[in-house]
Amino acid sequence: MAACAARRALAVGSRWWSRSLTATRGSRPLYAAGGAGAFQPVTSATTRRHLSSRNRAEGKVLETVGVFEVPKQNGKYETGQLFLHSVFGYRGVVLFPWQARLYDRDVASATPEKAENPAGHGSKEVKGKTHTYYQVLIDARDCPHISQRSQTEAVTFLANHDDSRALYAIPGLDYVSHEDILPYTSTDQVPIQHELFERFLLYDQTKAPPFVARETLRAWQEKNHPWLELSDVHRETTENIRVTVIPFYMGMREAQNSHVYWWRYCIRLENLDSDVVQLRERHWRIFSLSGTLETVRGRGVVGREPVLSKEQPAFQYSSHVSLQASSGHMWGTFRFERPDGSHFDVRIPPFSLESNKDEKTPPSGLHW
Repeated sequence: MAACAARRALAVGSRWWSRSLTATRGSRPLYAAGGAGAFQPVTSATTRRHLSSRNRAEGKVLETVGVFEVPKQNGKYETGQLFLHSVFGYRGVVLFPWQARLYDRDVASATPEKAENPAGHGSKEVKGKTHTYYQVLIDARDCPHISQRSQTEAVTFLANHDDSRALYAIPGLDYVSHEDILPYTSTDQVPIQHELFERFLLYDQTKAPPFVARETLRAWQEKNHPWLELSDVHRETTENIRVTVIPFYMGMREAQNSHVYWWRYCIRLENLDSDVVQLRERHWRIFSLSGTLETVRGRGVVGREPVLSKEQPAFQYSSHVSLQASSGHMWGTFRFERPDGSHFDVRIPPFSLESNKDEKTPPSGLHW
């Protein structure tokens, strides 16, 4: 049984793969229809992946992509590791790891809740624990099919010109938690279609995985470390809806004789239950070190009101915030609607907005 579990099946049609508990004998390949299309996962604690033939695109021929490996329970994945995202179903490759501090309010210590702080919200005593994330590239063939993401990039930068509000992004660059990695191997020397793949990685069949970092990747990581670094992750669950927030400092710009500090934040919403719910409203509170407290209310998020179901349990998006102070806090709630029309509020875990204390010059776009 252990040998059977060591190399598992991933058979993929045009956009669907599923998992069942049945063990398989021997190597089982990963397939894609015509080499295109993302994989829409069904989340369950299962082991065997198989093709759902009813979702196979008409006239498409299945092509072998690779073979599943056993996910690592301990240790880290190496640069060049190919993987399938367990939640969003895309193919990707690991560039390098980040060691983040995860502040999970669901497992906070049993100390009594503290009194209201100056930012206007109560807080639990939450101790962070080390958690591994990865900087990855997303296969461009899968990007059009990732429906439960508002965009397929999680990294934006301040543009290098006078417009203090101008941002730009690198398509197909993402952050992935260790437990979201489903590793696989491939005999293809260019298994991921992304304009940076061959610029960052070199095929070396003597290595495992057979893709090693080029000097351009090392230099890019070093030069852009302050603007890429993932340091803190915040998580909280309310009524089986888990909210995960990852803030990133982007830098400072001068505007109208004042300093404007910018952050981006990535939010994932996950439905841990089988009941269908829909996000209807957001309610943010933004506290600045300068003493201002701003309230933001609105419909949905980034122009969408996502439905979270058993088939598509997660939604992820990124947004930005600017302050005229070097630090602050954000917290709030999301309002969800049940099929019977009733509503409930889901807490957004409070998180800090901190600038880099050792920043000497603002970032001037992405360095190569």
